[in-house]
Amino acid sequence: MFDLTGQVALVTGAASGIGAATARVFAEAGADLALAWYPPDGHDIGPVVAAVERAGRRAVVAEVDVTNSADVDGLVERAASELGGMHVVVANAGIARKVQLADLDDTAWNLVLDVDLNGAWRCFRAALPHMQRAGFGRLIATSSVAGTVSAWPEHSHYAAAKAGLVGLVRSLAVEFGPSGVTSNAVAPGVIRTPQALDPVNSLGPAGVDAVAAKIPAGRVGTPEDIAYVYQFLASKEAAYVNGQLLVVDGARHLAGLD
Repeated sequence: MFDLTGQVALVTGAASGIGAATARVFAEAGADLALAWYPPDGHDIGPVVAAVERAGRRAVVAEVDVTNSADVDGLVERAASELGGMHVVVANAGIARKVQLADLDDTAWNLVLDVDLNGAWRCFRAALPHMQRAGFGRLIATSSVAGTVSAWPEHSHYAAAKAGLVGLVRSLAVEFGPSGVTSNAVAPGVIRTPQALDPVNSLGPAGVDAVAAKIPAGRVGTPEDIAYVYQFLASKEAAYVNGQLLVVDGARHLAGLD
């Protein structure tokens, strides 16, 4: 079940966190991977490529700045040529920057929106023609509980971008559903990733540990918790799940805890 054999999947932000886990899980499920990574983030794509190859799958790797359409288009076209198609996009690349609204200038606002929201749009736009020709496609966006079911003070631009992804996938679900393409977003809660562990722009290690006691599941999430949800959404079995926001936060937002 949830077999991805024969699929080619693009994963952005693939060198760490949720993106790296998704690449590994997809490869183990039989998919070939187009891995987009951004070296200035300071993470190494090498271990992810090695994991894909250990699973017996192929990987096409490129340095991609998702704010650059040429970068995105180039990887999609290369993957479609070398791997035989483009069936799944996991638009996962994102950044968070902590700043009060009064100090948030146009440049800082636009950067986060351009990476977190526009980056997903660029990936989806590039992949959709291939999906329409194949009569099958899965568009998946990494949203967040911030901006969808809860708030994140001092991160208004991040929350706005993550909320925008929900509007994007809902519109695409209706527009491209007749072509066999589904579009969904996942809203992770606190996941133990390099971004969450950043003490400057996010919670930091102590903050992440403190959240665990507030979650009914009794722990914060792992990248694999999200990757397995993506595996389901990428599968043929998820054909009737379209235009949805799936909140994956261990029920924290339902518990009424701040």
